[in-house]
Amino acid sequence: MYIVQIASECAPVIKAGGLGDVVYGLSRELEVRGHCVELILPKYDTMRYDQIWGLHDAYRDLWVPWYGGAIHCSVYCGWVHGRLCFFIEPHSGDNFFNRGCYYGCPDDNMRFAFFSKAALEFLLKSNKRPDIIHCHDWQTGLVPVLLFEIYKYHGMENQRVCYTIHNFKHQGFGGPEILWATGLNREPYYFHYDRLRDNFNPFALNFMKGGIVFSNFVTTVSPNHALEVRFGDYGYGLGHTLYLHQHKFRGVLNGIDYDIWNPEIDRFIPFRYTAQTLENKAKNKRALRERLLLQDVEKPIVAYIGRLDEQKGVHLVHHAIYRSLFKNAQFVLLGSATEPGIGAWFAHEKRYLNDNPDVHIELGFNEELSHLIYAGADILVVPSHYEPCGLTQMIGLKYGTVPVVRGVGGLVDTVFDRDYDSCKLPEQRNGYVFYHTDHAALESALDRAIDLWYTAPDQFRQLQIQGMSYDYSWNYPGKEYLEIYDQIRHRWS
Repeated sequence: MYIVQIASECAPVIKAGGLGDVVYGLSRELEVRGHCVELILPKYDTMRYDQIWGLHDAYRDLWVPWYGGAIHCSVYCGWVHGRLCFFIEPHSGDNFFNRGCYYGCPDDNMRFAFFSKAALEFLLKSNKRPDIIHCHDWQTGLVPVLLFEIYKYHGMENQRVCYTIHNFKHQGFGGPEILWATGLNREPYYFHYDRLRDNFNPFALNFMKGGIVFSNFVTTVSPNHALEVRFGDYGYGLGHTLYLHQHKFRGVLNGIDYDIWNPEIDRFIPFRYTAQTLENKAKNKRALRERLLLQDVEKPIVAYIGRLDEQKGVHLVHHAIYRSLFKNAQFVLLGSATEPGIGAWFAHEKRYLNDNPDVHIELGFNEELSHLIYAGADILVVPSHYEPCGLTQMIGLKYGTVPVVRGVGGLVDTVFDRDYDSCKLPEQRNGYVFYHTDHAALESALDRAIDLWYTAPDQFRQLQIQGMSYDYSWNYPGKEYLEIYDQIRHRWS
């Protein structure tokens, strides 16, 4: 099967969050299974050019229709750790992707509307006819709209689209200028409730809604999150649209790349280990303490790795620091704030706790250090307000770091409470789960994890081993996506 991924990120060359990891990991798995995969990405000025091999011109004169004229683009080709990627560079005064950032510009909607149009124009003009176009999040929500309404009439009538939504909170909005720029034009048609009109703002077009309505299949990144967005508040207004299209909507759990996140082969940790050699995890724990200037004592290390924002339950992250200290544990935090107020809050905590030998707060992100923290910590807290899938807890399990998670999204699909889970046998449970968003709820789970470390070390070790036995690689998601691809190819063939 010939598959083209269209996305705004692909790790490690373009990575702002988990989306980049997913696009790369899924592409790699599909190739391992014998399929031809290519990726189409924007050519940002800030992407990691050192992660691209053999970058060269692939299509010099791509003219993309835009408003009443056309924008000249160059398309470059290169390999990102074995994945064949095409990078689109527009040459116009808009400087769509020369902004010194990936996202956060006032005209992001126009930037990615252009990218969606350019990606399809490139496929058309280069005579690429993939069996499946797989696009991701709001940035490519217009791809199935443009394919169905324009490009299928120009020789692309056989292409099928799978659309994956990683985060419903960011949906992409625009006005009629989007229609006139992309050539869709017909305002009354697209401002109809059954097409692109936002469910709550009759004067806005919703990119993500367009992706849901016009694609052949829609996925989100875990089965439990698929229920949350349909029946709860996490669909951010798109619940009714998902209800209308439920026949083509499913949750598929993300995977992680065990070539990168694997303590057996991890090049960023001083001592590699398996479930049978967990004593080497203790050596990594000492190495972590030495690097972060923590005192070397018989205490568990509790860690948090990730963004510091409301989605991640930042108030519970803060409480976890002091609760861990109260329970005679150490705490390590590695994360960057997405808002100035949160950044100032944790900068204050860093200064306040600077001389405490049981705490280290590292503001920012350091890939190498994150590997050492996963390998050296005993317990990992993931107290998210909402979490479509979550990769942190899956990485923690692989490294024998017991996760303490809030029971939302993909966290429910991957972590099973040692004491209370009714769906798993005791020998299949792998962590601790709490459900409410108050301090007492976090304490109910975190205290049990710390207490087990102190009172029953053999049982804690067994819990680590049970977590390490789970396979959250791309093996199962890859198989499931191929089933979806086959389904939509044959349904409309």
